[in-house]
Amino acid sequence: MTAAANNTPPQAGLVVGVDVGGTFTDLFVLDEAQGTARIVKVPSTRGEEARGFMNGVARVADSAVAIATIVHGTTVGTNALLERKVARTGIITTRGFRDVLEMRRRDRPQTWGLRGSFLPVVPRDLRREVDERVLADGTLHTPVDLGQVRAEARALLEAGCEAVCVFFINTYANPANEQQAVAAVREIWPNAYVTSAHEVLPEIREFERCSTATLNAALQPVVGSYLARLESDLRGQGFEGELLVVQSNGGVMSRQTASDLPVRTALSGPAAGVIACAAIARAAGFPDAITGDMGGTSFDVSLVANGEAALAAQTAIEFGMVIRSPMIQIETIGAGGGSIASVDASGMLQVGPESAGSVPGPACYGRGNTRPTVTDANVLLGRIAADRPLGGGLLAALDAEASRLAIDTHVARPLGLDVHQAAEAILTVANARMAGAIRLVSIERGHDPRKFAYMPFGGGGALHVCAMMREVGVATGIVPRYPGVTSALGCVIADMRHDAVQTINRPLPELDVADLRERLAVLAAACQARLDSSGVRFDEVREVVALDMLYAGQTHTLPVLLPAGSATTLTRGSVQSAFEASYAAAFGRVLDGIGIRVMNLRYARIGVRPKFDLAVLAPDGEGSTAALGTQRVFHDGQWRDAVRYARLDLPVGARIDGPAILEQADTTVWLEPGFHAEVDGFGNLLVRPS
Repeated sequence: MTAAANNTPPQAGLVVGVDVGGTFTDLFVLDEAQGTARIVKVPSTRGEEARGFMNGVARVADSAVAIATIVHGTTVGTNALLERKVARTGIITTRGFRDVLEMRRRDRPQTWGLRGSFLPVVPRDLRREVDERVLADGTLHTPVDLGQVRAEARALLEAGCEAVCVFFINTYANPANEQQAVAAVREIWPNAYVTSAHEVLPEIREFERCSTATLNAALQPVVGSYLARLESDLRGQGFEGELLVVQSNGGVMSRQTASDLPVRTALSGPAAGVIACAAIARAAGFPDAITGDMGGTSFDVSLVANGEAALAAQTAIEFGMVIRSPMIQIETIGAGGGSIASVDASGMLQVGPESAGSVPGPACYGRGNTRPTVTDANVLLGRIAADRPLGGGLLAALDAEASRLAIDTHVARPLGLDVHQAAEAILTVANARMAGAIRLVSIERGHDPRKFAYMPFGGGGALHVCAMMREVGVATGIVPRYPGVTSALGCVIADMRHDAVQTINRPLPELDVADLRERLAVLAAACQARLDSSGVRFDEVREVVALDMLYAGQTHTLPVLLPAGSATTLTRGSVQSAFEASYAAAFGRVLDGIGIRVMNLRYARIGVRPKFDLAVLAPDGEGSTAALGTQRVFHDGQWRDAVRYARLDLPVGARIDGPAILEQADTTVWLEPGFHAEVDGFGNLLVRPS
C-alpha cells in the first residue's frame, strides 16, 4: 500500500554510508548534486569505533557541512553481545518467573549428550520478583505492588545496575501492570535506560519476549552512548544533517530510535550488504540471487527471491541469546579470510571457526600470528599479490614467507603434503564449508540454487566466486563494482522501515475483524510517528500487513501476507483464503477439517528514500583492457600464468578470460581457468563458465 510522502524539503548534498568492520571502516559517498559516487576506506580503531568513523568522515569532504545524511551500519551492539561487554542490567518480573531467561526453551548447546553450559546475560541475583499477575486472556488477576517495584529498583541500583528491564507475564494481552511499574521505576532511575518488555515486543511467547527486552536493556547504555558521542562529534565538525542507523530488517531508523531500541541493530552491517546486493542484482536483471559476504572472520549468506531479501521473525546471536524482531535471514559460518587452518587429533584438516581476526590478523600481516589462515593460503598460491595487499595499501606489505612457514608448519608437515598442495587443501575445505552454507539458505528452504545468481562481496568474497559457482552449480556470478564496500553502499540504498507486532491469539471463527482493523490503525499510527520524527525526506510511504497463522495443534506459525489495499476490506473468509494459499505454497497441501488460529498481527511502514541510478557506478569513458602483467598462480595442482588487470579501468562490455587476476583497492577477483567475466552497464563483473 502507498500513503502520502513526507513533505520535508529535499536536501541536496552528500549522502554517506558508513560500515565499520573489524579491519576497515568503509564509506560509500553519493554526491546527489553531481550524480557521482566514490568510496573511502580507513583503518578501523578497535574499541574506539567512533574515532575510525570520524577519520573516514574527515576524508569525505573538507567540511561536514557538505554532508546531508549519514547512514551507519554498526556492529557495536552485535559485538557487545558476542563479547558479553554489555551494561550491568537488572530485571523486575512477576513473582515466580525470575528464571524464564535462564530456562529458555529447555534446549541445550549440544544436541546430543548432556554437555554444554549457559550463562544468562543477567545473573539470578539481579532478577527480582514482585507481586502482580495478568492472565493469558488479559484479565487483571493481581494489581502490581508499586511499593515492591520501587524497593527492588533501589536494590538493583545499589547492586550497581546501570539498566533495568521490567518484564511481567502476559503483558502482550494487557500491559496495565507493566506500564504502572515502568512509570514507578522511571521516577527513581537515574538515567533513561529503563526498558518495558511490552513496548519492545508485545507478542506471545514469554522467553522470547523476556530475552529480547533484556538484551535491549543491556545494550541501551552501550549503543546509546556510542551513538550520542558520534552525533556530538559530528555536530562539532559542523554536520547539520540526519544521522540514521541501519536495522537488522534492512531498513534504517533515526539515531534516537536506535538508542531506544538498540536490539534492532543486531546484524546491522550484514543486513545493509544484503539490501545493496538485492538492488544491484535487480538492476542487472537478476531478481533471484544468493549473497555471500566474506570478511575477516565470517562468511554470511542470504537469499534474495523476486528482488526481495527474506525476513525471519527471530534469530539467536549465540546460544540462548534470542532476539525476536524482524531481520534479514542470514546464515553465518566461521569461514572468513582470517579463519585459522589446523589439523585435529584425528588427522583431519579443519578451517575455522577460530579466527585470527583483524588483530593480530593472518600470518602474512606480520603482527605476531604464526598460524595459517585462508588469506595466507591465497597469498602463497599467488591469488593475492604480496606487494599489493587488500585495502589498497592501507596495510603494510604482506609477508608471503610468513604465510609459507605457517602453512608448512601447521598443515603441510602434519599431512605429509607439499606446502602449495596444503595451501590448496585449505581453500578446498573453506570452499566446501561456504558451499554448505549456500545450500543451507537455498536447497534446505526449497530453492534450487541453479536458478539463482551468486553475488560475493566483502573483502575476500571475489577470490572464491568461481569456486562457489562450481561447488553449487550456479550459472552466473555477479561481482559488484565495489565488493569491499557493499555494506556501506547498502546504507545509502536502504529505506526507512519500522515494524510492529500485536498478538491476537484467536481461532479464526472468533476473529473480530473490526477489532483487527482498530489494532492495525494503532500500529500504523505508531510507525508513522517514528517516520515523521526522523526528519528524513521520502518519495512515498508504503505499508506491509501480515498475520501469523497456524492450524490448531501446530507450534510454528506461517506468515500470511495480506494483499495491498485489503486492510479495510478484511473478512474472515478472505483471511482464510490467504492462509490456505500461503500454506499450500509452503507445504504443497492444505489440511481440511482442522481449525485455523490467528496468532499475531504484523505491520511494517516503509519510508522510501530517494534512489539514485546505479549506473553511476559504471566506468567512465573508454577505459582500458591493457594488462598490468602476469602472475604465477597455483591452481588445481599446477602453476599457471594469470594475467593481471586493474579491474576499475575495464570499460563496459570488456571480456576477460581466466586465468586472470583483477585488482582493485577493496578486493581482488580470482578468475579461474574455464571462466570468463564481462563488465555490464552498472560496472558489475558477470562471471560465467566459458
